[in-house]
Amino acid sequence: MPTRKPSRRRREPGLARRLLLLQALVVAVVVLTSAVVAWLDARESVVEEAEARTTAVVETLSSSPSVLDAVLGPDPTARLQPYVERVRTEAGVGFITVFAPDRTRFTHPDPGQIGRPFLGTIAPALAGDTFTETYTGTLGPSVRATGPVRDADGEVVALVSAGITVDRIGADLTTALPGIIGTAAAALAVGAAGSWALSRRLRRQTHDLSARELGRALEYHEAVLHAVREGLVLVGGDRRVQLVNDEARRLLQLDGDPTGRRVEELGLPDELTELLAGQRPAVDEVHVTGSRVLVVNQTEARDPGRSARVVVTLRDHTELQALTGELDSVRAFAESLRAQAHEAANRLHTTVSLVELGRAEEAVRFAVAELATAQELTDRVVAAVDEPVLAALLLGKAAAAHERGVLLEIDPATAVTATGLPAGDLVTIVGNLVDNGIEAALAGDPPREVQVAVWTAAERLEIRVEDTGPGVPAAHLADVFRRGWTTKGPDGGTADAGPAGPGRGLGLALVDAAVHRLGGTLTCRPGPGARFEVSLPLRTGAVVGGVPS
Repeated sequence: MPTRKPSRRRREPGLARRLLLLQALVVAVVVLTSAVVAWLDARESVVEEAEARTTAVVETLSSSPSVLDAVLGPDPTARLQPYVERVRTEAGVGFITVFAPDRTRFTHPDPGQIGRPFLGTIAPALAGDTFTETYTGTLGPSVRATGPVRDADGEVVALVSAGITVDRIGADLTTALPGIIGTAAAALAVGAAGSWALSRRLRRQTHDLSARELGRALEYHEAVLHAVREGLVLVGGDRRVQLVNDEARRLLQLDGDPTGRRVEELGLPDELTELLAGQRPAVDEVHVTGSRVLVVNQTEARDPGRSARVVVTLRDHTELQALTGELDSVRAFAESLRAQAHEAANRLHTTVSLVELGRAEEAVRFAVAELATAQELTDRVVAAVDEPVLAALLLGKAAAAHERGVLLEIDPATAVTATGLPAGDLVTIVGNLVDNGIEAALAGDPPREVQVAVWTAAERLEIRVEDTGPGVPAAHLADVFRRGWTTKGPDGGTADAGPAGPGRGLGLALVDAAVHRLGGTLTCRPGPGARFEVSLPLRTGAVVGGVPS
């Protein structure tokens, strides 16, 4: 059996085409209505002009002494017929009839009608008024005016009627019809051209989508904006926010709808504001806000005929940064174990050699001394710090510092039980402060030392890290926690304090963000020898240890 080809679904006409048809229909109706109104207005004007002309003729003849003398004379027709016909021809009216009050005609364009009764209304004229009417007489339908002829005593001695036939009025109206039709055609052409131009522009802007497709696209657009877990911001060429989704408002901590506001008015950090306002391309740049670490991508979106715009995407790397800190601490701890294993092997070989040389007592003293030195720090840290991640971090940093020629001292009064604080944030704060202290100590003169103290007091966790490095200049205390600021040169050595290159000057900014996220405070004492102090509110009870001096 032959298979049927699937029927292709007929696509709906685009919105621009539908609007073109609708506009064409509206323009046609408007033009047709205007033409009818113009025709009716012209017809009314022609009728009014006919009434005015016939009234003027009647009033002129009724007040003429010649007409009055002829009517009162023995043979009115002989005197009036030539005179009235001459006036009729000059006035361009269809007929002029002078007749007696008993309707007997004295004049008429058709001589055969003279002497016969006048057809039409005469009562108002007999009462002394001049009036107009449309009446069908011997010459057909006509617009006529009728008025009285009075003698010296004011008596009505005759009547005068002048009229223009409807056929003549129709002929006058026909002469105006080409102008009406031409005007209507011109208006229709202009309306059609305007509709076509508007439809073409609309088709280009809507990509020839139908109304249903546009509505569906808008629904998808709104759904994606509200559902996507990545912040999205659209900034126009005038540096004003054109679009922002819910996630971007949450990540940037924006109050209300910022649409229409300039990026300088959003209260963002200076570096992020500069990025958005500068509209330069950016790929995976890390920016620190008040409490979050954001990865920012920015690219230009330019439409033909429009000013440049930029699309900004934001990803929250706060938790990832904390996990990275934990991973770094675990790696450092593993490296310290590797180094200690290597040192233990060296000490073991030394001890064995001493035994082989017959110096057993010295071998015992050497082994016990080395073991006590290594175990002392481990026992003291593990006993004092009940946070496993923090204890492992301190041991790992101590081993790493030792390998780099820096003495990391743990204050004897350090004593902390469970704090209830996120382990990732503790690793971020302590790890970056210690790393910063080790780098600073390496840049200073011997002895190179870093001192760490952690204790609880008044329901708060206190952290203090000091180093023997050159310290932070007092003039730059306000900048030390700003992203991109560092005192280290590109090779890791010292340099004048200032903006860092890509990927540098981030550690203290992360510390500041984590401290503010936990509701704590962070201070720095200027050099020589920097001193950083952190105070964090506890979330659970902690055993208070001695307060370091």
